Amino acid sequence: MIGWEAMSNYKIFLKVGEEAEPKFKQFFTAKVFAKLLHTDWKNLHTDGRNSIMEFFNYVMRKVWLHQTRIGLNLNDVAGQGHLWESDLENHVLELIPTLPQLDELEKSFYSFYVCTAVRKFFFFVDPIRRGKIKNQGILACSFLDDLLELRDEKLSKESQETNWFSAPSALRVYGQYLNLDKDHSKEAPSHYGTATMTNIFLDHVFQEYLTYDGKMNEIFDMIKPKDPLKISLQNLINNNQRDTLTTILIYLNDFWT
Repeated sequence: MIGWEAMSNYKIFLKVGEEAEPKFKQFFTAKVFAKLLHTDWKNLHTDGRNSIMEFFNYVMRKVWLHQTRIGLNLNDVAGQGHLWESDLENHVLELIPTLPQLDELEKSFYSFYVCTAVRKFFFFVDPIRRGKIKNQGILACSFLDDLLELRDEKLSKESQETNWFSAPSALRVYGQYLNLDKDHSKEAPSHYGTATMTNIFLDHVFQEYLTYDGKMNEIFDMIKPKDPLKISLQNLINNNQRDTLTTILIYLNDFWT
């Protein structure tokens, strides 16, 4: 013991590995032990020992990532190693019942929660707005750990407040959205915070989704054809958004999303 923390040396670590079931033996290796080793070279008080709880958490995170990889692959309908927004929405929706910290979330709020969580991934993992992100990119992103935290039934209130995926955070964002978007107009965000956002900035924000007579004309804006009235095959071949357009035309669910 070091304080309140139980430790294990390499000899005991190997002994436990020998007695463990076959499916656990992959974790009882010299590489894993060395990865978790935190020897204090000044005081040598750990004497080459590892924290048992830290090892346990390491194994749990590996299992979580393995489960997440399986879940992502199951929602990768096309089997191409990436997820469209609707695919990731399905994955997050399936995760909600497995996260104890979201147990008190009303089912009527699920759709907004899923939207909030998915947009976090796409904002950071899809910076060039392709409309899809690689499964590996999701697994590698740093804030995937925040989702893992929601499995902890004893997660502190402070941690919940700073966790983007927690129920309090999602409810706070929802409340801000309702207070901000009162009349669905471009002028509404101008009152946000200290009301210092300029009209030029708001114009640029709304240029993300151009409207024509109140309707979206997103496909032409996305492909940007030379002739504003038609899209040629060559326009499509030359544009990096061709996969998105093809999917919109083929799959009803993606078009509706």
